[in-house]
Parts: sequence; structure tokens; C-alpha cells
Amino acid sequence: MKRNKSLIVGLLCGVLCACCVFAYTQVLRNQVIEERNEALARYGGEQIEVCVAKRDIAAGETIDESCTETRTWLADLLPAGAFANSQDVAGMRASSDIYAGEVLLEKRFSQGMQTLSIPQGLTALSVPAQNVQAVGGALAPGSRVDVYATGATSTKLIGQDILVVATDVSSESSSTANISWITLAVKPSSVQEMVAAVASAELYFTLPTTQVELSAKHEENQ
Repeated sequence: MKRNKSLIVGLLCGVLCACCVFAYTQVLRNQVIEERNEALARYGGEQIEVCVAKRDIAAGETIDESCTETRTWLADLLPAGAFANSQDVAGMRASSDIYAGEVLLEKRFSQGMQTLSIPQGLTALSVPAQNVQAVGGALAPGSRVDVYATGATSTKLIGQDILVVATDVSSESSSTANISWITLAVKPSSVQEMVAAVASAELYFTLPTTQVELSAKHEENQ
């Protein structure tokens, strides 16, 4: 009987402690809100609603309603590219770490993040390139290229009929935009050779005749 009484007393103490902690956190939260509102009122200016991180968000995490909330912010102190509400960022993936209380900004997300379609059995590999090395910048996703590695004394064919899956020049970019990287779909066994070639030589890409003709027709239709 005495043991049962002790157990009941312990449970009541635990519940009481939990209630005290909850009440304390609510007091702190209310104090923070009051201080923020006082600061906004002191600075003056227009106040708007913005989307902020409710908790820490790791790079690569997909945004949902559980990790965002809306708060009042002083318009004059708001960074450029801020999202107004949670619906604007729902389903997007963070490209860098975002910390609790931070305003969600466009630069924290990769708007142009591509979902690459890589044929089964191949590996995506990005390599540096310039327009002069990439057929004057004519390469585009879907092109099939031959790849040459050229050094001070020799030039070697290191890949044939390789699929281009992405470049940093999108279809919406200006025709004068310069390529700086190309992503290729290569065999896993060829990755080491190509990475070594990038480190010790320069890569040049060539388009077979049929590919050049298709590219020319595509430009004519634009």
C-alpha cells in the first residue's frame, strides 16, 4: 500500500514538473514575441508576413508545413528574395542548411535544380568545358559526343558516343551564354580515366556529322 502511494506521488510530481516546464517555455516564447513586436514598433515602418524556419532544416531536405511558419517582419529589414508564405516553398529542396528562425530566401534553394535522367548502368560525371572545347557551345542535353583529352605532347580519344545529360546553359539562356561545365553519362569503368584526364589535360568534345546536322536544323527552327 505504501509502495502504491509512493508511485502515485512520483507520478504526480512528474506531471507537475512537466506542466511547470511547459508553462516556463510558453512564458519565454511570449517574451520573445513581445520583444520582437516592441523592436518592430520602435523601428517603425511597414510590417509584412514572411515565411521562416520553425526548426533547423538540413541541406537536401524537402520543405513541408512541419518545418515552416509565418511571422511578422519589418519590410525595410527584410532580405531580398524572401518567401511570403509556406505554400511558396512547399515541396522545394534546401540547397544549404537553414537555421530555426531564419527567413526563407530564394538563394537557399536551387530553383534550377535538375532531376537528371541517367540510363541504367551509367554514372553522371560533370567536367569543366569552354565554348571553344564544346563545339562552340552547341552541346545540349541529348547530344552524343566523342571526348578527347589533349595535353602538351599528345591527344587521346577517351570516350565515344557519350550522352550529354546537362550543361550550365539552359534553353532559356541567351545564345551568347558560355558553357562552363558539362554533365556526361559515362560507364563506371571510365570515370577514373576521365577524372584523371581532367586533372592533367583539357577535354575537347566533338559531335558526329548526324549530330551537327540535327543541331543546325534545331537552330533553324528557333
